[in-house]
Formats: sequence, C-alpha cells, structure tokens
Amino acid sequence: MRHVERIPARSAQVAQWPDWVAPPLLGSLVGSGIERPWSHQRAAMDLAHAGEHVVLSTGTASGKSLGYLVPSLSAVIDGLDAPNGRGATVLYISPTKALAADQLARIEDLVLPGVRAATYDGDTPTDERRWIRDHAQVVLTNPDLLHHSLLPGHQHWASFLRSLRYVVIDECHIYRGVFGAHVASVLRRLRRVCARYRSEPTFVLASATVSHPGAHASRLVGMPVAPVEEDGSPREAMTFALWEPPVVDDARRSATTEAAELLADLVAADVQTLAFARSRAGVEALASGARRRLAHVGAVDDPTDARPDVSADGAVAAYRGGYLPQERRELERALREGALRGLAATNALELGVDVSGLDAVLMAGWPGRRANLWQQAGRAGRSGRESLAVFIAADDPLDTYLLDHPEAIFGAPVETTVVDPANPHVLAPHLAAAAHELPLTEADLPMFGTAARGVLDVLVARGILRRRPTGWYWAREDRPGDHVNLRGADSTVSIVERRSGRVVGTIDEASAHTQAHTGAVHVHQGDTYVVTDLDLDAATATVVRGDPGWSTFAQSQSSFQILGTQRVEQWGEIEVCFGSVKVTTQVTSFLRRLPSGEVIGTHPLDLPERALVTRGVWWTMPLDLLEEAGIEEAQVPGAAHAAEHAAIGLLPLVATSDRWDVGGVSTDLHPDTGKPTIMVYDGYPGGAGFAERGHASFAEWVEATRDAVARCACERGCPSCVQSPKCGNGNEPLDKAAAVRLLDLVLMSRPA
Repeated sequence: MRHVERIPARSAQVAQWPDWVAPPLLGSLVGSGIERPWSHQRAAMDLAHAGEHVVLSTGTASGKSLGYLVPSLSAVIDGLDAPNGRGATVLYISPTKALAADQLARIEDLVLPGVRAATYDGDTPTDERRWIRDHAQVVLTNPDLLHHSLLPGHQHWASFLRSLRYVVIDECHIYRGVFGAHVASVLRRLRRVCARYRSEPTFVLASATVSHPGAHASRLVGMPVAPVEEDGSPREAMTFALWEPPVVDDARRSATTEAAELLADLVAADVQTLAFARSRAGVEALASGARRRLAHVGAVDDPTDARPDVSADGAVAAYRGGYLPQERRELERALREGALRGLAATNALELGVDVSGLDAVLMAGWPGRRANLWQQAGRAGRSGRESLAVFIAADDPLDTYLLDHPEAIFGAPVETTVVDPANPHVLAPHLAAAAHELPLTEADLPMFGTAARGVLDVLVARGILRRRPTGWYWAREDRPGDHVNLRGADSTVSIVERRSGRVVGTIDEASAHTQAHTGAVHVHQGDTYVVTDLDLDAATATVVRGDPGWSTFAQSQSSFQILGTQRVEQWGEIEVCFGSVKVTTQVTSFLRRLPSGEVIGTHPLDLPERALVTRGVWWTMPLDLLEEAGIEEAQVPGAAHAAEHAAIGLLPLVATSDRWDVGGVSTDLHPDTGKPTIMVYDGYPGGAGFAERGHASFAEWVEATRDAVARCACERGCPSCVQSPKCGNGNEPLDKAAAVRLLDLVLMSRPA
C-alpha cells in the first residue's frame, strides 16, 4: 500500500421542483422517492427549459439524467394534445447501445401515459423501425445510427424532425480525439437537417467531470453551451488506495494477477466489486484468475445466509467489447440483481449504465486519464454506503511515476479534452455526406468552420462533389456514409468456431492482425481458442476450442516518413518538431510463450502492410552531441528506443491520451532528417491532437519521462520504465542508462 487518500463525504444541496414540470411526471418522480432535485439538476433543467444549450458536468451517480429527462419529458407530455398527434419529440444520443437501453428502462419505469419511447439502433428489427419513426416521441440511439441511417434517410423522419425540441447527448466526454471530431461533424449535419424542417432543438449534454466542459460541449455542437458544474448530490466517504504489486522471484507481479487475487478476496467477503482492466485479454485473465482463486480458497456458501452463493462458478464474470449483445445484457442484469458478486470489465462499463450497490472498484493499471480514473472509481458507493477504490499499478512508467507522485492524481485537475472538428481527414467525408443529404450552400459553410472551403475544393477536384451555382452536390452513385466509421476502427472481423460455425465474438480489422492472426491464442469468457485461419478478405477468423498451454505475442516492424513539418522549436542543436507523418507497420511474426514467460517458438506471418497518415511530434539529435553526452554510436538505437517507450508511457500526463492511442518509432539515422530521431504519433488517421499537446508541453513531458526512468530501481530497464507491452520488436534493443543520458541532454538543451 503506497498511499491512502480519504475522500470526505459530501452533503446534499437540494432545490425545489420548477413550477413548469408536467404534473404526471412530477407525480411519478415524487412517487418513486425523489422528493426534491439536487441543485445542479435544477440549474440544468431551468436552462434547458428556457431553450439554452447546456452541459451538466458532475460526478458519477450524481443524477445527471434528471437534468435532461425533466425538461424533455415535460415537453413531450405538454404536447400530447397537439393537433398533429406528435407534439414535441426528443432525440437521445449515447455512445453505446447498453446506455440507451438503460435510459429506456428508466423512462419506462416512470410509467407516463401517452409517452412512447423506443431504442433505434442496429439491433432494432426492420418491422419496428417504421413504427418508431412515425409514432415514438422519444428515440434513443447512437451517433453511428444517426450517421448511417437517420441523416441519409431524413425524409422518412420528417414528422419526428419537424417536432424535435430536445437533443440529449449523454456521456459527451467520450467524444474526444478522432471519434469526437466525427461526432462533432455528425451533430452539425443534424442541425442542418433540422433547419430544413424548421426546427431548432435545444441541446442538453451530460458529462463526467472534465476540464472546461462548456468549451468541450461548444466544440462538439458548434454553438455556445452553458456549463453546470457545481455538484449538489450527496456522497458518502471513499477510501482511495494506491497499490504496488509485490516482487516475487525477482519479478514484479502483474497488475492483472494482483487484481484477480484482490477481486476474489473481496467477493469471498461478499463485497460486490467491479475490476477494470485495460485490455480485452486482461479482462479475461483477471476474471479467470479470480475464479481460480475462489475455487482454491473455497466458496462462501452458508445455507443460513441470505446472501447470493459466492462460488467460483457464476460469482465472477468478464465484460468487454466483442461479446454478443445478449451476453452483455445478461451480465448487466446479473450485476444489478446481485447474482454477480464480481465483474472484470474494460472501460465499456465506465459509462453510466445503471449498476447500483457496488462496494468496491479495482483498477488494474492506469486507465489513460484522470477523468477515466474518477469515472471508474465513481462506480462504487452508489448505494449510499462508504466505498473503496484501489488503483493497482502496472509495470508501466506512468504507473510507477504516479505511485511516487500521488499528488498527480489527487492534487491535479482532470485533463482538457481534445477534439478537433476541423481535422480535414474527418471533415471531408462528412461534408460529402452533408451534400448527399441536402445540397451544401454558402450559408452552410460557417457551421463547419473555416477549413470547410478548402476541403470542398479538394472534393470537387476529386470528382466526389459537383459545384453548381446553387451549391455543392453529391456526384457519385454510392452513399458517402458507407465509407466512414465514426470510431476510427476498421471493418469488423468475425471470430467463428470451425466445428459449429457459431460466431464467438468480433474484433476490429486492425487488432485482428495482432490478436487473431493464424496461430493466435484467443480467450472469450474464460474459454480458450486457437486461430486456425485469418481471412481478411472474408473478414473471418476461424478458431478451434482448446488451450494449448501457451500465449501468443505478435511482432511487427514500423517505419515513418515525414510528409510536412508544421512547427519547429530549436533547443540548441536539438530540433523539436510537429507535423504530418506516414507510418507503415507490418506484423511479421509471433512468439509462443509459456505462463512462465519462456519463449518456446517464433513463427513468421505473411500479412499485408498497414499505412497510417497522421500527425506526430519528433525530435532530432546530432550524433556528435550524443557522443559528448556519453552515448556511443552503438548505444544510440537502444537509448532512442528506450526513451521512445518511456515517452509514450508518460504522454498521458500532458495529453488526453492512453498509451494505446499513440505509437512511436525511433531510429539511429532517419533518411528524412539525417540524424537519430525519436517520434511519437497519433494512432488515428489525420491525427487526434495528442502529439500536438505533447509538442506544446514538451519540456514538462520530457522532464517527467526522465524522472520516471531515472527513479526506477531496476538495473537494466523493466516494464515500469522503458519496456512496453505493445512493442513490436520484443523490447529489443533497450538501454536504460543511455536513455537517461539522452533525456538529460534534451533537457539541458532547452532554451532559457
């Protein structure tokens, strides 16, 4: 236990119900035990009712949904007697289907006569879709459905859009980086289509605690948004611990292994616990480890005890992306009802799915951002009891740094959220989609920003749009939206069991190269499979069930080309640059490893190269300057590689990134610079703002990186400082001591 922080209880700040609340809704709320709203709920309600765009940014479990449900449902109820029979309509947008389904259940629990609400997503049967378009007043959906279906087919939604009074954007902090830029363009297209039907809906956004929520929400919707940030909800005290796994047999235990033991011990003590891991594989390993430990220590199974049976079977489960929808819904239900006492999850359960009564939250490894940390920790304590949150440090330079600097967690504000609606790689397909929906005119361009004109010229030159005196028109036979995935992911690869033909799960195409290649070991809900064939053309990975006794780890080779330098800072003879780059990566082989870590084989793979045009930050160092700093020419590759790994691990300290959002390449001689070069780049086409933040805060970033590497007690370098869990070269070569000298050299060269 490296640090314990006591988060004090917070008392309630209550308000009165507004006099404009529809009586049936008020009666239902009071009847369900909500006698008065919290102060922040009342503030948001009043702003939304007055037609002012508002973002409600308060802590987890602070009842944000009431801030948008009360004004929107009141409008629906007040319009039930409208001559057209439709009255006011509401569009609710959430990042996940699970959250939309959860909100639908909440609305249905209010039992409001005449109010028709329905989810409309990829799982909605075709025969229900027409009824929803024609009759539902509250439609709950996601940005993807908006982009692919509602906006291109807006004529079918004419009645709904004509009556649209409120657009609710839930969990809006999720919309950052490239995903956020896509959603920002989708919302501008929605506003434009609404104007076609003469409606000007009020936008109400809900967010976890973020820095400058008003600015973030305004960038998303393209209009001024008023923030409500003062949290008036009560909260019991929380004990928040920072935990370092012990060293066993000269090696530090992994955060996943440690979290599995803690989860099992808490479940055995009937403490309902949610454990977060950073990857799908980590979630499966965490749940499996907890089940094994529960089986070993014995079940809590007292026939006189009214508690659920806490046995190894059924007490602990895993929850992650790639599961089929019915699996996820069943897990959510079991957790709510208490049948599940422990759940290992990815950040898919970080969002506001209504899971109450949790006593403790474990976080195996840094989740990427302080905002994510507090969002995850906030899932405990929803039942009004004191709660426990434990951050379990992974073998990672940032995690190690945070153990030594708890003030970086508890004394620092949450990060600024990066979203760039002007990213031309994102803006281009959405301008094309907008022209397909309704011809674009000069009057539309300010909505999309100053970059829109130049992007339109490129689309016209490529024959995608056609310019006419009345505007820009779609010039092709296909639909532009079919070529865009809002979440920046590739097409989905189905994982199919060879014997039965059953779809076990899904994985995005990029991850399939590293996790579902031929020979890969794949784990799903504790069951182990081996991939016998990856067919990228057919988007299918065929698997057979069985545990071979080893795990697999893909190896890759990367290179980069500098396409254009936008900014350069001169630090003496060191150049610190930011600009456009092209990164080429190819998975070339995979390792087979025993549970002990021993490598028992390396096997070549024949997979295509993947090219990424993005933005990066890089710095160059003359070879003679490195030699003066005590880094011989033969040591440069290991020094640069180790410094690159550590810099990627510490970038979340200054940017809203996770180490999985960015990549890095280092070389002792780059053909574009002619010098040893280290580069860190955004892992998304066109960039996501992470590298740009790194360039803007370069001194702070490099200083923290040097500090984390130098402080680490290891001799040659370890996962806590310079080794990377995602290195495609198997963490070779790495030179920790030379990396410290390299980073010292960079810091000593900084301008006065």
